[in-house]
Amino acid sequence: MSEFIGTKLTMNLGERSYDIIVKSGSLENLYQFARLDRRVAVVTDSGVPAQYAQMVADQCKDARIITVPQGEASKSFKILESLLRQMLDFGMGRADLVIAVGGGVVGDLAGFAAAIYMRGIDFINCPTTTLSMIDSSIGGKTAVDLGDTKNIAGAFWQPKLVVVDPDTLATLPRRHYINGLAEAVKASLLADPELFSIFEKGDVDAQIGEIICRSLRFKKSIVEQDETEQGMRKALNFGHTIGHGIEAVKGVKGRRTTGLFHGECVALGMLPMIESKALQKRVRAVYRRLGLPTRTTYDKEKVLAEMLHDKKAQSGQITVIKVPGLGCWHAETIPVEGLGPLLGMEE
Repeated sequence: MSEFIGTKLTMNLGERSYDIIVKSGSLENLYQFARLDRRVAVVTDSGVPAQYAQMVADQCKDARIITVPQGEASKSFKILESLLRQMLDFGMGRADLVIAVGGGVVGDLAGFAAAIYMRGIDFINCPTTTLSMIDSSIGGKTAVDLGDTKNIAGAFWQPKLVVVDPDTLATLPRRHYINGLAEAVKASLLADPELFSIFEKGDVDAQIGEIICRSLRFKKSIVEQDETEQGMRKALNFGHTIGHGIEAVKGVKGRRTTGLFHGECVALGMLPMIESKALQKRVRAVYRRLGLPTRTTYDKEKVLAEMLHDKKAQSGQITVIKVPGLGCWHAETIPVEGLGPLLGMEE
């Protein structure tokens, strides 16, 4: 973590405002930031080191750890129902609390469960992966998938608190660690040239605290202006339209144990949306420096078919985010088929 000590950000959303704590050791000191004197469902998955959920549970007056299987397949109605039933069996009421301890899958699932249980109970997000720390832990988007269609059933449900403990990244496999950085590269391309400079020339491991905070500040500013994605928040979809299509066809999910991770698909999805060839070249160099993919092969027709089912597609039209230069972007609505020529771009 180098000289990074920690910081507190505040998501300013009126009555739904909450603090975002980024600090080493904050997970074992969660009691300092949250009211834990109630029933608490600590939701985690089998891929998260068990000590993290136990660390949280030990600080609670009355806690139950609920562990779901690792992987995107847990973002399903079947697992959601199981989670809700376990919360009910635990005797949870409207004054109780759900805490997510894990990556984006856990956060999305636990947050959605909190949103719909008794029409909404308190939720705290404790991300333990680079991807969830940088992106999905804030903003209030919660959801499950329907088949291969990602995040099609969900709700906007803001957490009461987000606690980011970079120390938990020490147990994260290197590929997962790098996978999450794709969302930070996204933030740098859209609005933060200084962050992009870290990826080009800096020490990513030593500066991970700064990378997390810069990424969160960017997303926070967008969400504060457009909480429910009516306008500016669409910028956060940069790379995701094509990325989600690639992920549906080639992603690690369900019974598919090999393939590309979410961040890797987003990284590939961003490249065709960069309008400057010079910037494209710089981004590919960053990908190689980090260990993100710069190209892949896939069935273009299958990817295009998945994009037609994207929840952002309306009557065959979809709004995509394009980057003409570093630190700027614009939205463009085009026919989904118009993305066909951009698929499978070669270097």
